[in-house]
Amino acid sequence: MQLGDARSGKLPDNIAGFGRALRRAGVRVDSSRIALATQAAQAVGIGNRADLGAALETVMIGREQDRLVFRELFDAYFQNPELARKLLAQMLPAAEGRAEPPRRRPRVREALAPQRAYGQAPAQPEQKLEFDAGMTASDVERLRHADFDALSGAEYRLVERLARDIALPLPCLPGRRSFPAESGARLHWPGALRRAAASGGELLRLPRLQRRRQPLPLLLLVDVSGSMERYARLLLAFLHAATRRHPRRDVFAFGTHLTDLTPAFRLADTDAMLNAAGAAIDDFAGGTRLGDALAALRRQHARRLVGRRTLVLLVSDGLDTGEPAELENQLAWLRRAGRRLLWLNPLMRYDGYAPTARGAAVLHRQAHGMLAVHNLSSLEQLAASLAALMRY
Repeated sequence: MQLGDARSGKLPDNIAGFGRALRRAGVRVDSSRIALATQAAQAVGIGNRADLGAALETVMIGREQDRLVFRELFDAYFQNPELARKLLAQMLPAAEGRAEPPRRRPRVREALAPQRAYGQAPAQPEQKLEFDAGMTASDVERLRHADFDALSGAEYRLVERLARDIALPLPCLPGRRSFPAESGARLHWPGALRRAAASGGELLRLPRLQRRRQPLPLLLLVDVSGSMERYARLLLAFLHAATRRHPRRDVFAFGTHLTDLTPAFRLADTDAMLNAAGAAIDDFAGGTRLGDALAALRRQHARRLVGRRTLVLLVSDGLDTGEPAELENQLAWLRRAGRRLLWLNPLMRYDGYAPTARGAAVLHRQAHGMLAVHNLSSLEQLAASLAALMRY
């Protein structure tokens, strides 16, 4: 197997591709770790596979529960990238994590056609990869209540897939347009005249006009800072799948600055959306300056807020590093410009949580309500909670 000469451009590209595969598996790998991995590979050379694997693992893995995911992917990726993609598609079930493994799972055997190996290696013979693909009901129930931040790489990928199946029916309110119906506040005079003409001037029942119900315009603001790293990708996948049929949604990510993700959210496939969002966000896992991001939203995208009817969902833990006065000013504007400002906070997983941090305290004062988004169970309850908060 050839990884590309250490002095050529192939080795950095190969290491970067492996880093993206790790990130898809839920392992925390940023651009700085990928750069260090390239330097480590150049230092130890590519002649010995074991030495290369140990060097990459040292600089790319920071958590013990990710080591088995790394080794599983390393063996598959540098043998055949297509093999690694198939492994990722099944959420890496062979890797172990913090939670106890499933007790009973059926076997699925998948044959992989020969593919060109990573680098310039010749095509490999046909391979067969055997892995576990099912879970018992008790395993799924356990993952429903597991905190996103406590999942192993394998569990994270599976939970992300499960989150895409959760529905989020948003509240609908009467719109400006109306339609003929049997009940309503106003009479439908054209319909009444037509009925009278058809019955010789007699009206047995007066037709009415009823206002059409329509979902509110939706504005999503998602924190992608370092403290939200384990939540951001999963919640973006959930929101993309749950709101895909919403007629009007605008999406922004914020860390140290604002990033418009609305074009990425127009993509039908959630994986394609995540790839596009990853390419657009250049401050992922950095700091949080929500006040500056909202100021940019106010200057450049204020028209996204439709006539004070927009439902704003702000996903953040409230650990802001900006000036509280600026944050207060911008949140007050956002509250006035929309119909409801709802704060989705993963820190509500803690019993007795209180928003005592400076940014969290400002968010608590300005938001109309605060809801938990830390596990699958909280996402399943989100629709009912939103409906309750919209009633007051």
